[in-house]
Amino acid sequence: MKKIFPLFASILLLLSACGNATKDEQHTEEHTAEHTDQHLENDSTTSHNHLSGDLQEVTDSVKQLPSFLNSQPEDIRLVYEVAGQATDILEWIPCYCGCGESAGHRNNLNCFIAEKRDDGSVVWDDHGTRCQVCLEIAVASVQMHQQGKSLKEIRNAIDATYEQGYATPTSTDMPA
Repeated sequence: MKKIFPLFASILLLLSACGNATKDEQHTEEHTAEHTDQHLENDSTTSHNHLSGDLQEVTDSVKQLPSFLNSQPEDIRLVYEVAGQATDILEWIPCYCGCGESAGHRNNLNCFIAEKRDDGSVVWDDHGTRCQVCLEIAVASVQMHQQGKSLKEIRNAIDATYEQGYATPTSTDMPA
C-alpha cells in the first residue's frame, strides 16, 4: 500500500483538475443519464444490475481487476486497485453521490465492489467509473488513513466535506 502513495497524490491532482459536480440536482441528472446509456456485455462474468444500470463483473480476487476498466483512464484503474486493497476502510465511509437511493449502495466501497465472496472472488461494480464524487471520497479516505487518521476521524472528515451541496449519503454504519 505504501508503494501506491505517490500515485494517490497524482490521482488526487488529476481528479481535482477534472472538475467537481457540487449541485445535487445536476449530479443526480447526470447519474441517471449515464445509467440509462449503459449496455450489457455478453460475458459470462459480467452481469447487469437492472435496479441501478451498473455493470458488475466477477474476478478471482482483488488482484485481478475487471475488464470493464480496460477502456478507462489510468487514474480510474488506480482508484479501483486501491479500493480493492482498502475494503476495510471504504466499508465505513458513506458515498454522497446519491447511489444509496439510485443503486442501493450501503457505502463508498459499493461504488467499486458490490461483494467480496468467501472464496476470495470479487464482484466489481462499474459505478465508480462514471462518478467523480465516488472517486474523490475513496482517494481522500485512503490518503487520510495513510496519514494515520482513525476510521472515525476519516468518516467525520468525509461527512463534513460532503454534507452540503451533495446527495443524501448512503446509510453507512459509523465505525466504533
